Amino acid sequence: MITKHGYSVVAVVASIVVIGSLASVCLVDSRFIRYGLLGMLLLLLAFTLNFFRDPERITPPGDNLIISPADGKVVLIKNVREDECFNMDAVQVSIFMSPFNVHVNRYPINGKVEYFRYFSGEYLMAFDEKSSLRNERTHIGVSNTHTKVLFKQIAGFVARRIVANVQVGDATVAGARFGMIKFGSRVDIILPRKSELKVKLGDTAAAGETIIAVVS
Repeated sequence: MITKHGYSVVAVVASIVVIGSLASVCLVDSRFIRYGLLGMLLLLLAFTLNFFRDPERITPPGDNLIISPADGKVVLIKNVREDECFNMDAVQVSIFMSPFNVHVNRYPINGKVEYFRYFSGEYLMAFDEKSSLRNERTHIGVSNTHTKVLFKQIAGFVARRIVANVQVGDATVAGARFGMIKFGSRVDIILPRKSELKVKLGDTAAAGETIIAVVS
């Protein structure tokens, strides 16, 4: 399954592959060079299809669960003070998404969007802690009767396109798709400090499936 946010890119790459393949067959005499070009074109198509894949996920039920909004590796866990949206003592969990991860993002909790803001910015490497403050990003605040979460889509050095189909007042369903970040990026989840974390540094998270924390 390919995400709808990748249709245009996949179409362009597929066109390049078809045209390039025909040109290599018709214009290149050397079989070694021809097969090499065909191989590179097929690898490009395979990488693009892999990047924009959008597998189905089974989300654990429970309004007191905070589910991962992104695929990737947990690279940072630290205590922070969140004064932008919910004014709370919090824990930040950062997930780094490599170009080989699924890049479709999903809501972490059931509830309602209380806050949304887009920031233009720089394109530091996504695993750089400063990227949370300086890179292009969106900040999304969602709450329900059990908990509240502020999470951030952060563009990386390669990623220059954030998709967030989000408006204040939207109802959210944990595990439901809301957007993506293209070509390598990072997502920060900022949750109440009283939450019981279920992940640790180095863990691999799956969007819509991995439980990041439980709120008592």
